[in-house]
Amino acid sequence: MWRLSFILAPALAACAGFPELDARLDDADRNAPWPALVPVAPLLAEAGAPGATASGDLDARLAALRARADALRAR
Repeated sequence: MWRLSFILAPALAACAGFPELDARLDDADRNAPWPALVPVAPLLAEAGAPGATASGDLDARLAALRARADALRAR
């Protein structure tokens, strides 16, 4: 019986309405078209691969964190 409650409770919660959120939408938002789906590959190409500066920043941050950890261990 308790297993049924674990299944039934989330199912009932999924049916709940959210009037606070629904009240924020006006008719233009409700009737707006869905956004167009685009392939991911052009977006990734536009963003570019992480360069040397990004990895250098990460290396510097890693070194600083390791130094801080060593200082905390020394206490």
